Amino acid sequence: MTSSDAPILELKGIGKSFKSKTSIADRLTGRGARVLRAVRDVSLTLHAGETLGIVGESGCGKSTLGRCITGFYEPDEGEVLYAGRPFLETGTRLERSRAIQMIFQDPYSSLNPRMTLAQALDEVLLVHGLRKSTGERSNRVDELMDTVGLPPALKHRLPHALSGGQRQRFSIARALAVEPRILVADEPVSALDASVQAQIINLFVALRERLGLAYIFIAHDLNVVRYVSQRIGVMYLGQVVELADADSIFEFPGHPYTRALLSAIPEANPEHRRETASIEGDLPDPLSPPPGCSFSTRCPMAVEICRNTAPPARLIAGHAVRCHRGEEVAAMSKSMRSGEFGPHASRSS
Repeated sequence: MTSSDAPILELKGIGKSFKSKTSIADRLTGRGARVLRAVRDVSLTLHAGETLGIVGESGCGKSTLGRCITGFYEPDEGEVLYAGRPFLETGTRLERSRAIQMIFQDPYSSLNPRMTLAQALDEVLLVHGLRKSTGERSNRVDELMDTVGLPPALKHRLPHALSGGQRQRFSIARALAVEPRILVADEPVSALDASVQAQIINLFVALRERLGLAYIFIAHDLNVVRYVSQRIGVMYLGQVVELADADSIFEFPGHPYTRALLSAIPEANPEHRRETASIEGDLPDPLSPPPGCSFSTRCPMAVEICRNTAPPARLIAGHAVRCHRGEEVAAMSKSMRSGEFGPHASRSS
């Protein structure tokens, strides 16, 4: 991939909102339903063969963003471009699903419990018209099972007879059946044991190298995301607050929230322990976000402008950062990396 390559996927100012259910108190006060802005002004690009990791706390909008990308949700604002064209205009929903597939956190809930693996894969091939004859579809089923490391002998089993790792492998096989160019993986290993997680992660990497797939890899485990991703976007309260190359974002985070996430990663070797950057307080009510920077209520570096004015995305030392004090944070990260300053960021008034 070179910088001149056109992105296969481009998000421009994506926003998605949901109306909350009206409570009795809302009716009595005449307030009506409130609006939850799950995703706000997200702009990203993804190139062929690239993995873009999306990380953040639960409830930050990662999964909603993934569903906007696949077309499960239609964005209220902005647009999703696929190969330079508006994705929702590239064909029917069935045709669009061949371009971008999604892999879910819980594979069992996304599988038909009454269909064997072979029946489920055969149905996908039949619906999309990818293999005409029964024999061709049967051969393709065996090929897909082998691709994800499942013995073809398992194809006559029902989903409940598989382990969690086997079910996730099968979910990947089902997604690959339509030969997509992009996979959106929404927390695909968080429900698995650690040893199985490693196997599935290695499978994702091998498939990207073998098939040239592009991934949007959504997770809350930063170490997992770093291993599979070339770039990482950090989300907070519906916004991408920092976007940079994976190694760079770990070495020199440019947003206070990113620094705090990285400092929370357990480190087996005490000599390699990261400098501490704490997150104070709880996540704000997403139905009533702060008026300024979304992180201002928990940020140890917040000043008056942070509380009143939302920061635009700016390029700072190669990172796209939404922070009024981004230059100071970047300088602090580099200084702490070189050991010039102490471990704690002081609160500014």
